Amino acid sequence: MFKKILIANRGEIACRIIKTAQKMGIATVAVYSEADADARHVQLADEAVLLGPPPSRESYLLADKIIAACKATGAEAVHPGYGFLSENEAFARRVEEEGIVFIGPKHHSIAAMGDKIASKKLASQARVNTIPGYNEAIGTPEQAVEIARGIGYPVMIKASAGGGGKGLRVAFNDKEAFEGYTSCRNEAKASFGDDRVFIEKYVEEPRHIEIQILGDAHGHVIYLNERECSIQRRHQKVIEEAPSPFISDSTRRAMGAQAVALAQAVKYQSAGTVEFVVGKDQSFYFLEMNTRLQVEHPVTECITGLDLVELMIRVAAGEPLTITQADVRRDGWAMECRINAEDPFRGFLPSTGRLVRYLPPPQTMEAARPMPHGGGVRVDTGVVEGGEIPMYYDSMIAKLIVHGVDRMDAIARMREALNGFVIRGVSSNIPFQAALLAHPKFVAGDFNTGFIAEHYAQGFRAEDVVHEDPDLLIALGAAAYRRYRDRAAGISGQLAGHHVVIGEDFVAVVRGAQGRHDHVPVHIATNGGVTITVRGKVYRIESDWRFGDIRGQGLCNGRPVTAQVERHGLWMQVDHNGRRIEVQLMSARAAELLAVMPFKPPVDMSRFLLSPMPGLLVDIAVKPGQVVQAGERLAVIEAMKMENILTAAHDGTVAEVLAAKGESLAVDQPILSFVP
Repeated sequence: MFKKILIANRGEIACRIIKTAQKMGIATVAVYSEADADARHVQLADEAVLLGPPPSRESYLLADKIIAACKATGAEAVHPGYGFLSENEAFARRVEEEGIVFIGPKHHSIAAMGDKIASKKLASQARVNTIPGYNEAIGTPEQAVEIARGIGYPVMIKASAGGGGKGLRVAFNDKEAFEGYTSCRNEAKASFGDDRVFIEKYVEEPRHIEIQILGDAHGHVIYLNERECSIQRRHQKVIEEAPSPFISDSTRRAMGAQAVALAQAVKYQSAGTVEFVVGKDQSFYFLEMNTRLQVEHPVTECITGLDLVELMIRVAAGEPLTITQADVRRDGWAMECRINAEDPFRGFLPSTGRLVRYLPPPQTMEAARPMPHGGGVRVDTGVVEGGEIPMYYDSMIAKLIVHGVDRMDAIARMREALNGFVIRGVSSNIPFQAALLAHPKFVAGDFNTGFIAEHYAQGFRAEDVVHEDPDLLIALGAAAYRRYRDRAAGISGQLAGHHVVIGEDFVAVVRGAQGRHDHVPVHIATNGGVTITVRGKVYRIESDWRFGDIRGQGLCNGRPVTAQVERHGLWMQVDHNGRRIEVQLMSARAAELLAVMPFKPPVDMSRFLLSPMPGLLVDIAVKPGQVVQAGERLAVIEAMKMENILTAAHDGTVAEVLAAKGESLAVDQPILSFVP
């Protein structure tokens, strides 16, 4: 067994690998960029080596520096995690040639299966059903349009070395095929150093189901059940679960057998994932193979009780698998929500900055540890409170994983865990995750990869968060307000006859848009706990919430409840099940006076193009005096490895360019102005 390994990655996956290495008594070496000097994975590792500046092409993608770091520290093996160089055949081969063990498949397997074009050809030879497409690298956007027409729209344009939703576009017409080809090549070049692109038919209303496989150097290959990954936004997975609520046992066995046969055909060693697109009738087609550890591997660990990172390390060290297919368990139900630094209410644009508060929910499971009986909650992360979310890498803050006895139990656990996940300083997609988990079709298991596009076609809005009892949030805000009044009443030295008197009847003013607030009568009584009456409904609340805390847990009418409550001036902000309100308690007379206060509208910024996110301005496509039409390309911002094209909302004339190409932009920073 290895004495020391180097982890050629960052963030949560680097921290995840370190946990298993520590359990196995293996020393670890972290690598980092200048942006990650204080990152959690650097702190957890036994040693750390600086690679270079923040951009990944100048740090985490530099094979020479990573190999040099292995030699300098005496690391016998390198674990690539996912992304970066994890599926780079040339890197794996170089590592092997330098006498270092690559903790992953052999380079020839990566070459055969990691390359999307080659893998499709091999799958066809192995008699695995494949989707119609053009599996050669495409040279020009004009050729892409011609091929797309031949296959028939819609088509999927994909980077050959792609993964994680990078370098992927769906085109429904010639214009989208032309532009999508160019964007895919640019993203692929920036993310993977390989700009080859191919095209295949886009199967509408599909399920995305993947089989986890595991092979060793002795010819043994097994599959570890499936993962349901159909809840996706822009081809990036949002919620994953295991098992799938859709496929039958016979389909599971058939998919597993095909995945194993494919892996055996390339003498696959290590953990890998064979992805399938599955039709309504449970017919399935090979999509691609990921020759690495997947982001969503924890859900498989939960239902099988296996540590996939440990198995990868043992296989790389030459050990045979000690489990057979018959030994693979499928216990309970697991789900994973990807908690990303993005603003769901602003088109999911990246949100970078400092984590002012980071408080994950209480954890009862941990990576690399035995599964507790009856399930629990696990958080895999690479961040700490006070840390920075940089713009150079992907947007993931953490992975929230739950394990329950069945699917409904897992959903309930996940909703409660999301309620207790406190993130401040950057926006997160937690409200969106909460809305998805409450959607009737998701709860019923009735969804496909088009679920989010269908049900949130206009983007995600606050009104899309459907709360089963919105008055509960008012009651929680009122209970916190009563705590503050009790404290005020207890302050010593109050002037006789003018001490704080706490009433029982109030008006809860719930903040609304454009100054249109909702006024709700509230009665507050105390008798051991606090009882709030809102619109005739009674809420008996007992909580451990304290001043300065954000997360509060307790009982409401005898049932457990977790919520987030914090004070901003006179307003109480309350978050529960993805819903957020701002509420202020006041007397009836004060509420009357508030209702006649004039509303001050925000400054009109419609004649400016504002940066919707922090990022790098990589291109400005217009000049002062240029006439533009609605939908015309104006600028391109790069953030978290994604290109974001800004277009004109309406016809107009450019007055002035206010930002320079190559400039780092803040959110809402003006890029250019239009003639009034």
